[in-house]
Amino acid sequence: MQDPGTVTIVGAGLAGPLLACSLAQAGRRVDLYEKRSDPRLRGPERGRSINLALSTRGIHALRRVGLADEVLRASALMRGRMIHHPDRSLTFQPYGNDDSQALRSVSRAGLNLLLVEAAARLPGVRLFFDRKCTGMDLASGTLEFAEGRIQAGFVVGADGVYSAVRSALQKQERFDYSQEYLGHGYRELTIPAGPGGAFPLEPGALHVWPRGAFMMIALPNSDGSFTCTLFWPFEGPNSFAALTNERDVLAYFELQFPDVPGLVPTLAHDFLHNPTGSLVTVRCRPWHHAGRVVLLGDACHAVVPFLGQGMNAAFEDCTVLADCLARHGANRTAAFVEYEARRKEHVDVLADLCIDNFLEMRDRVAARAFVLWKKLALLLHRAFPRWYVPLYVMIEFTLIPYADAVRRARRQDRAVRGVAFVLLLLLAAIVVGAFLR
Repeated sequence: MQDPGTVTIVGAGLAGPLLACSLAQAGRRVDLYEKRSDPRLRGPERGRSINLALSTRGIHALRRVGLADEVLRASALMRGRMIHHPDRSLTFQPYGNDDSQALRSVSRAGLNLLLVEAAARLPGVRLFFDRKCTGMDLASGTLEFAEGRIQAGFVVGADGVYSAVRSALQKQERFDYSQEYLGHGYRELTIPAGPGGAFPLEPGALHVWPRGAFMMIALPNSDGSFTCTLFWPFEGPNSFAALTNERDVLAYFELQFPDVPGLVPTLAHDFLHNPTGSLVTVRCRPWHHAGRVVLLGDACHAVVPFLGQGMNAAFEDCTVLADCLARHGANRTAAFVEYEARRKEHVDVLADLCIDNFLEMRDRVAARAFVLWKKLALLLHRAFPRWYVPLYVMIEFTLIPYADAVRRARRQDRAVRGVAFVLLLLLAAIVVGAFLR
């Protein structure tokens, strides 16, 4: 039997420990349960790290609990995309106009460790590892673990895409749930640092190898290495299933990614032996039940990683949920209702934006028209910083809610098209007037 005033958080990935820090700093007692072993005792999982792109929303949430500076010191700055063309030529596409509009590459394992250590230092926080949650009895508030049961008062399901806490909510009437998998999966490779820790690629960029139906990206690490992720179809041509031996792997990379084999000494072995992960979008509602259970992060709104906003959105959840709990005090139902109302519309829009950005990175970033439009957008932003803010800049480098950012971007684009049309009319009138003279 747990103290009824204790908050039980299921899941100690990224959002769970951050929320634990926020609630403990507000004076609440927190118990944090995680199915994996303690990251302070084990090494990082090989082949499944996918480096994370930390942006303004995530930094803001970390700053709220006093961890932003420590995380930023361990990160690598990414000022834009470096596009790798099949002929080995490069094109740099800046994210914004200066370093205030840059992403930070962070190690998932390193950030997880930092957050767990920060939570463990706070009085009132208890951590329990190797505790796999298998379900919940909503009527009694009993959490079920492979190792036993606990009677919990207030439960936060921060246990990821395949949330056991959410699965209990799914058994209730009028619970909406959908999941949609991409036909693409992901697999990790590593480009090691050069001699003396030198970066073998431009360190200040997110590197992209766009190839139409598939692509590869690489994010820098602070030690000089790069974590690469292949986003390929599971089946068919240009897929993971199409390459089954080392000779074919090396020949394929020489053809499609000719600058990569020389950078990855263990390319063929890692490709064939590293696991392949799936990419899924999850939507559901409601996110809470009876003032006793609430969902957080991927458990209620998983998105694919192509805008780098999954972690940032989950961290933003932590900030909003903590604020709602502080505002409503003992009335948790009111806090949960407000939390979902403030977040649901925006993370649904984010899910669509992430799919759009996948298509952009895979298909359009190398196109001349796309590059010209991006340059024009940044030029307008530089000339009229208050009037015109590109959608990508609003998503990554402001706290404007996602749906509001999309609405503003549409208004801006209509205005730009209107101004362009008027200018064309004026130009046509000038030309006609000169001809008539």
